[in-house]
Amino acid sequence: MNILTIEDLSKSFGGQKVIDRLKLTVPEGAVFGFIGQNGAGKTTTMKMVLGLLKADSGSITVCGESVKYGGTAANRHIGYLPDVPEFYTYMNAVEYLALCGEISGLPKEETKNRSHELLNLVGLENVKKRIGGYSRGMKQRLGIAQALLSQPRLLICDEPTSALDPVGRKEILDILMKIKGTTTVIFSTHILSDVERICDRVAVLHRGGIAVSGTLPEIRALHGRDSLMLEFSGCDDIRTFAANEQIVPLLEHTEMKEREMILHGTDMNRIQHRVIAVLAETKICPLKMELMEPTLENLFLEVVK
Repeated sequence: MNILTIEDLSKSFGGQKVIDRLKLTVPEGAVFGFIGQNGAGKTTTMKMVLGLLKADSGSITVCGESVKYGGTAANRHIGYLPDVPEFYTYMNAVEYLALCGEISGLPKEETKNRSHELLNLVGLENVKKRIGGYSRGMKQRLGIAQALLSQPRLLICDEPTSALDPVGRKEILDILMKIKGTTTVIFSTHILSDVERICDRVAVLHRGGIAVSGTLPEIRALHGRDSLMLEFSGCDDIRTFAANEQIVPLLEHTEMKEREMILHGTDMNRIQHRVIAVLAETKICPLKMELMEPTLENLFLEVVK
């Protein structure tokens, strides 16, 4: 079952089309990476999913319910974490979640139990100080607790790690990994290493539409090129190796440094056999030979170039 379905969604600002007949499906239980360059329209899309921004055309359904601009019916299925969540800074975490539960219509006892569970999840169970004294990372963690309070089926995180240091980023990613499988997560970001760490499916937003979508292995198979890295002991060895008639045809797709060569290609078995044959023929023993899979950054740059 798809938790989110977007069909032919379009949105323009001042005559400039930001989203152009966008089609997207997010399966239930996934941690779904929604990536794109800054200004690609990720936040615009998420605001339309939340009913906060009116689409020019197209349809959005969440858990089978149509999303209407200004309507909140579908939002009962959604928890939302913006990039900069706002709080009443004079409250502590327990007080703030109690207020959120009251606004959401949750019974007090349920709010109390759920708050205790979530503050443990995000590592704030023993923090008694007011929210105004929280670090940026602590506020993001409290934002996740608030977004999960009503037990939504879909959690939308809009650039949740973009302004955090490495420790803060790891804390947020660890929390999202803990809820994986119980809550569907849309993780909108431009930090590709974060997506590689936690997401099982990815969609790349480019020029208003989805340029590519699928699991990371699927995207690698369609768009990626494996690489073979060789490190030589000296400049003479790399020059001799590169001058061999079997290697010369491969140099068009090769990066070379002083003592390092990275060969790119789609048929890596053929390249490996040729490299090993030439190494044996020239009696060159490289210091290192390593097969490298394309990173998500490599794939992203290939797609949006």
